[in-house]
Amino acid sequence: MSYETIVGRSKDDFEKYQAQGTGYVGKHIVGTGEDAHMTTKVMFDLLRPHMILITGKRGTGKSYLGGILVEEFCQLPEETRKNMAVVLIDTMGIFWSMKFPNEQQFQDLEGWKLQPKAMDNVKVYAPQAQMAEFEASGIPVDHGFSIAPYEFSAEDWLLAFNLSRTDPVGIALEKNINQMFEKGDKFSISDMITKIRDDSDTSTDVKNAAENLLTVANQWGVFSEEGANVDFMVQPGQVSVVDVSRLRSSQAWSVRNLLVAIIARRIYQMRLVARKEEEIAKITGEPVKDKKPLVWMVIDEAHNFIPSEYDTVSSEPLKVISKQGREPGVSLTVITQMPNKIHQDILSQTDVVFSYRLTSRDDLAALHSVMQTYHSDDLWKYISTLPRWPGAAIVLDDNLEKIFTVAIRPRLSWHAGGTAVVM
Repeated sequence: MSYETIVGRSKDDFEKYQAQGTGYVGKHIVGTGEDAHMTTKVMFDLLRPHMILITGKRGTGKSYLGGILVEEFCQLPEETRKNMAVVLIDTMGIFWSMKFPNEQQFQDLEGWKLQPKAMDNVKVYAPQAQMAEFEASGIPVDHGFSIAPYEFSAEDWLLAFNLSRTDPVGIALEKNINQMFEKGDKFSISDMITKIRDDSDTSTDVKNAAENLLTVANQWGVFSEEGANVDFMVQPGQVSVVDVSRLRSSQAWSVRNLLVAIIARRIYQMRLVARKEEEIAKITGEPVKDKKPLVWMVIDEAHNFIPSEYDTVSSEPLKVISKQGREPGVSLTVITQMPNKIHQDILSQTDVVFSYRLTSRDDLAALHSVMQTYHSDDLWKYISTLPRWPGAAIVLDDNLEKIFTVAIRPRLSWHAGGTAVVM
């Protein structure tokens, strides 16, 4: 069986694999206005690592499409799926619903000759301190997680607290945290507070300010001395939804950034080691003792984790994956309604873009920066002629060197991210 289009698949890979390891995302749209109609299937390559951008105005279907890509991973043949894993950062608390079939769009699915389906290999993770809250709400959470304070460098902590290295509080934190690292011991937030209290070279006002920041951080409910083993989230054939939606402190985004930073670092380091072991196995003919799956990271509201105008603690780990993740086998999918707010290092590495309707000049300019010289046509022409159907989008594919319009298929699993209504 062959398809007209497999987004993200090179000609060489198509000749080798044909349609193996692909996911069904929608159908081509041909024509404009009242003459627009759907034609052949559009598939997506799931065998190779990709840097994907999903964008569009609020409510156009960005997170919905992110769920579709995850659904297609879940439906790969076991032999293929067991070599892969998905880690999805859920900032809105909407992806747990993939555990349930999409009965609400049964008629739409029938029109596409599809059936509602629950995704059985989805596991939901929430901060350990919030497990009871999730359970009381009836949200099906499988595991709690926490992180260890010593997983982060002094520079990471300064970024988390938005402090410069010349700020008195920043100086005190950096000096004392580095001294704790030099001792080589594991430490807790309480240990950090005690260390700063005992610093005779720091003024009382600065000590109090630093202690206040750390006390607030300790109340975020995500730190423990041991922390979580991120490897536990990266399981063959599994989708791990990391739900950080209920972090409600004034610095909720700081802790989300810390979480994404450690997850991204661990995934990249794990795959870097695994890739070397895989190459050694090829050379020696010996099997890999502890095989690690290739990983797809999916990040909703990504402009908060890798912003264009300033650095967060998660900026550098995500930049590393975008630039260097292909070789060790780490994919990154960023979802945002504001592509102009995504760091240029991410945009420049993007090889596939799905874009729903956009109207902001800055956002359109950001997409233009992704387009390569092989396609100089005005992006606005494609977006402005999109039919007013739900799910109509354009695709920019650097692998096929094409830009085209597509109707995104309905979700098989339940989508909890629809717009709220009064009635």
